[in-house]
Amino acid sequence: MRIQQFLEHHGILRNPFAEEDAQTDPVFKDHCIDSTRHPTWDKVYGDPSEPSTSIVFGEKGAGKTALRLQMDRHLAQYNQQHPDQRLFVIQYDDFNPYLDRFRERMSKRRRRPDKMLAEWQLWDHMDAILALGVTQLVDRVLDVPRLGTHAGQPIGPELLGQLDRHQCRDLLLLAACYDQSTAEPFKTRWWRLRRRLRFWPVKANLDLGLGLAASAAIAGGVIYLAAWGPREWIARWWLWTAILLAAWLPRLWRAIRCWRLARGIVRRMRVVPRQVHPLRQLLLNLTPGELAGQPLPNKERTEDRYELLGKLQGVLQRLGHTGIVVLVDRVDEPYLINGSAEMMRALLWPMLDNKFLKHPGMGLKMMLPIELSRFIERESRDFYQRARLDKQNMVPTLQWSGEALFDVANARLAACAENGAAPTLRELFDEAVTEQRLIEALRTLRVPRHMFKFMYRLLVAHCNAHTDHDPVWKISAATFESVLALYARDQNAMELGLGAG
Repeated sequence: MRIQQFLEHHGILRNPFAEEDAQTDPVFKDHCIDSTRHPTWDKVYGDPSEPSTSIVFGEKGAGKTALRLQMDRHLAQYNQQHPDQRLFVIQYDDFNPYLDRFRERMSKRRRRPDKMLAEWQLWDHMDAILALGVTQLVDRVLDVPRLGTHAGQPIGPELLGQLDRHQCRDLLLLAACYDQSTAEPFKTRWWRLRRRLRFWPVKANLDLGLGLAASAAIAGGVIYLAAWGPREWIARWWLWTAILLAAWLPRLWRAIRCWRLARGIVRRMRVVPRQVHPLRQLLLNLTPGELAGQPLPNKERTEDRYELLGKLQGVLQRLGHTGIVVLVDRVDEPYLINGSAEMMRALLWPMLDNKFLKHPGMGLKMMLPIELSRFIERESRDFYQRARLDKQNMVPTLQWSGEALFDVANARLAACAENGAAPTLRELFDEAVTEQRLIEALRTLRVPRHMFKFMYRLLVAHCNAHTDHDPVWKISAATFESVLALYARDQNAMELGLGAG
């Protein structure tokens, strides 16, 4: 007996329990993302008009990624409904590129993951978030297509015209330091951004013009003297050299200062790839007055990053974004972390700083593995004073009741039903399997992923027990109980690290 044959008999077009990961689950993305929510949704999502931080702990399969995708979708809808009060969403869920670059900056004896992560600081997280945000913003200014349906609309000339020269300078500085797009050469992209912002570096290149004019004048003078003038003046090379040095000295002095700035930025930014020479060339397009007193990530401290974050917020506010939301997820997936709770703690603990978590106009939505909650229980008083988790809308565990999982199963069945059909989970089973028994069984599975795996195994076991010529349209109590017992054994083995699940 085929599974599709069994499902079609009940008015179900496709298997609603085939997928296990929300990232690649079409049933969730197309049908359930707007309607099926965890009971703690309101606490985690909060009020978009006032971005706030939330910290959620959940075991594997509890729905952390689904929660992130739901927040991303709802924030996109909020932005459409409030075009003058939009939120700028940053997806901080792929740590591999930043960990790789950070590791490359370490000496060989410190490249072991535990030693490397011991050097990770809050400003590294801030650099990564700024890189993601600035790259996304520059893509929208340059109208570069981005992957994902909620990347944001392109920013047209009418909005860019609202930026004053200082804010254009801020965006160019941020792009010079943090833009990490690989779609085109770094300098080419920066020059495109400068032209789109109508930021003309005339004053910054006056010293270059002076040097070129002096060089051209001296070359012309030497040619004239060689042809028609007194040739003894040509032999006075020291005079021409002195004039050239005097003409080029301002440019040379500025180039040295910009080189020192660029070298400091490259050395202190450990998660964003930069080279000194291209960065120096871009900084030369800003006058000393435009660079004076500006924060740059050329020191190992967070104060400059907070100021740069404030500059990004200022530019975004002028472009119609009243706040920033950072979605943090998939902390256990980087290959250097490899699911280790100790490694995750080393990576994330610098971020648990109340000043950062409560930064005005920014909210962090952190979906964290349940293993980290055990470390929090053993932390010292100093940690609690620094993190102030009592103010961060913390959800200690993303629990699912049997009733909630029963509703999720029914919602997925309804999403996969053919027109006019209204299948329910209870209708798939024999009368001996009561609704209360189903809810009790789902309660032991605890999380949606385990429910999906169990239901898929159950459908396979039932269909394998019958032929196409003698189908049975109800799952018996004996099949239900036997598959549940086998799955409970496999679930315990997986939790003990003895099985794949």
